[in-house]
Amino acid sequence: MLWTMLLTYPLMAGIQEISAWIGRVTGIGIAGNIRRNYSPVVLYTLVALLLIANVINLGADIGAMGSALQMLVGGSALLYSVVFGLISVIAAILVPYKQYAELLKWSALVLFVYVATAMTVHVPLKPVLLGTFIPSLSFSNSYLTALTAVFGTTISPYLFFWQASLEVQEQEAAPREKPLRQAPGQAPAQLERMRGDTYLGMAFSNVIAFFIILDTAAVLHAHGITDIQTGAQAAEALRPLAGELAFLLFSMGIIVTGLIAIPVLAGSSAYALAEALKWPIGLERKLHRAKGFYGILSVATLLGVALNFVGVNPIKALFWSAVINGVAAVPIMIVMMLMTTNKNITGGLRLPIPQKVIGWIATGVMFAVATCMLATLI
Repeated sequence: MLWTMLLTYPLMAGIQEISAWIGRVTGIGIAGNIRRNYSPVVLYTLVALLLIANVINLGADIGAMGSALQMLVGGSALLYSVVFGLISVIAAILVPYKQYAELLKWSALVLFVYVATAMTVHVPLKPVLLGTFIPSLSFSNSYLTALTAVFGTTISPYLFFWQASLEVQEQEAAPREKPLRQAPGQAPAQLERMRGDTYLGMAFSNVIAFFIILDTAAVLHAHGITDIQTGAQAAEALRPLAGELAFLLFSMGIIVTGLIAIPVLAGSSAYALAEALKWPIGLERKLHRAKGFYGILSVATLLGVALNFVGVNPIKALFWSAVINGVAAVPIMIVMMLMTTNKNITGGLRLPIPQKVIGWIATGVMFAVATCMLATLI
């Protein structure tokens, strides 16, 4: 499935740019715009889909982090999971947003451990090139389900809500900047910066995802290891096959990936539900000025922690949350694309035609993949 990274890059970058565009133009997040312009049924259905997928994803990430730390230092994986959850909540509440954003941004560099892992093992070039540039397709349910999961973990609903809300927050933090529907003259400068950030960030994301797929295929699958139940099992499998360094890099990668993902997953949940309920929002706000917002963030994270106490398999949970994301993304993307043509939302501004085309293509591809998967399941 290396070829999927080439396909998803323009699609995910395009839809993320549209998410950011909605936030910058309106000065309101996606859930807030849905609340103002669509029925409560649409609003709460989409928010509910987001919350379900996010909580499952949080639980899987936190469980994998606990298992990874247990492998490195011993002790209780469940205890470590609780600690990771609490640290993430406390950091989101106490650390100012600008510092938190910088911390997350530079922490992401550690994800190059997946590139380093590929460099420490033998990877045959020919199958890599074939897998990258020649799509391998199957219409079996297992393949289409996996394909939906890959799309759902790259083109994810929580990223739409997070991106739009952070654009609003950054605009509010800049004294001279206003929503573009109120100050269209600011559009060229703001949109150029936004586009560059989005496409660079999505490129980084896809490079890392490419090497995660490559590591899994070259090290695990190539040696007949096809049934991984936990992150710990994956890392342990690497030790005899790729050496101590690959084991260490993979284990650290699980922990750092989780530390980056948890605030985004919990934060997007808080933005979406708090906007839907008309509550004050924002990671820049003090706790006493956004109790509901931080309450949602905390509850979502702690529910994720709680899932690890009921025997949820973290690998299966990650996989099926990605499948849910792949299905849930479709109605959210449709509503987002309709927003870009609604003058009550955008004022006199119009989404440029190239972005509109790539947005609808991304929506169509996600719809086709999810529909084919559900059809084979039925």
